[in-house]
Amino acid sequence: MPPTGALDFVSLGALVHRLDPGIIPFRKAHQCEIHVSGGEYNCAANLADCFRLKTGIVTAMVKYPIGELVANRVQAMGVKPFYKWFAHDGVAGPNIATVYSDRGHGVRPPVVFYNRCNEAAAQLKPGDFDWPEIFRDGVRWFHSGGIFAALSETTAELIAEGMQAAKAAGAITSFDLNFREKLWNRIGGVARAVEVIERIVKHVDVLVGNEEDLQKGLGIAGPEVSAKSKLDPANFFSMIDRVVDKHPHIKIVATTLREVYSANRHCWGAVAWVGGDQHAATTCDLEIHDRVGGGDGFASGFFYGLLAGESPDEALKLGWAHGALLTTFPGDTTMATLEEVRAFAKGGSARIQR
Repeated sequence: MPPTGALDFVSLGALVHRLDPGIIPFRKAHQCEIHVSGGEYNCAANLADCFRLKTGIVTAMVKYPIGELVANRVQAMGVKPFYKWFAHDGVAGPNIATVYSDRGHGVRPPVVFYNRCNEAAAQLKPGDFDWPEIFRDGVRWFHSGGIFAALSETTAELIAEGMQAAKAAGAITSFDLNFREKLWNRIGGVARAVEVIERIVKHVDVLVGNEEDLQKGLGIAGPEVSAKSKLDPANFFSMIDRVVDKHPHIKIVATTLREVYSANRHCWGAVAWVGGDQHAATTCDLEIHDRVGGGDGFASGFFYGLLAGESPDEALKLGWAHGALLTTFPGDTTMATLEEVRAFAKGGSARIQR
């Protein structure tokens, strides 16, 4: 990858605002916190705020109060925006999408649903961004994901366009499969997902996705996802040969492993396949405050390790540690420091720091 660049990392995706009533179900909620998020944006935000890298986000922005709120949060996280602006008509949009998610508690699982009606980001299309200008002064890593790909026919085409521009500029490219059943079911389900993602992945160096993502996003045959423990790396590694046979240009595949005991107690691990070698992090039990964004937290830490020249094992530990820490904060983006991440990756504890 390029050793330097004006930007270390650029993401292409949709920004959303998430309404979070905490452990209260929405049908009984009286108030909500507002988090700014996006599967692709979260990585850029985490890498800027925690890992002190220079990052950017390529996305849609809308001229109305919700857009102002979102843009202010992007700025606060230290992410450079590359916006296509949309005017809101005061009634129907276009809009910044809304995600609704309560956290659940104990035996009651979290619940997530969406309002992506007339979403500005879904209207993005090839030709909307000046890629030569974005990459002109150097970008080391370019990232997108399956959530943005599922929004419309044109968003998937835009990802492919961005990936090709990134490759031409010498950047590493990554894609988080992030398969979301509810989003893909609107536009053709699993068969449609495989068709769309196939066109994108041929431009990708680094894949993030668990065994279910690989099956449903890439159409890779594998064991039943629930057949073994979700913490068993064999479930993941058994599929990698098939992934590489189908996509021999792929250099790295990584994912988290999570066993859910309750909404608040998970066992957490991570694995990566790097150039033919298998790597697995240790597992630990987590007390969950807010699980949303944990996977993006892992990807961010893992990408940071690779960008910083760490060994694959160390990069995996940093991803594992940052993802674990992120679940202890409210919201989708990090509140951790790099020092906290490195300490936990080395086996740090929750003893008070005086």
